[in-house]
Amino acid sequence: MKMLGVFLAMGLVTYLPRVLPLLVLADRRPPPLLLRFLEGFPVAVLAAFVAPLILMPAGRLEIGFGNLGLVAAVPTAVVALRSRSLIATVVAGSVLMMVLRAL
Repeated sequence: MKMLGVFLAMGLVTYLPRVLPLLVLADRRPPPLLLRFLEGFPVAVLAAFVAPLILMPAGRLEIGFGNLGLVAAVPTAVVALRSRSLIATVVAGSVLMMVLRAL
């Protein structure tokens, strides 16, 4: 019974912070400046996750041709910028890493 209470409390603590802003702001239109500011969040969060994985694969800074992630990231970034396609970018990065690891 105690575990059920813990699970319910965890669910409530997880659910409330997500639903309360939706309920409060559902019928309001945020200012354009706020919307423009929030547009960059997904890219910033993704960069914050990816940059350390590429630049510090072993826990320390590795900039050079021995860092396969960095070597693959450069052409993958070019594919992303030119194609603007998530699928093309993921495929290019995956294929590049497979080729580099095979060599």
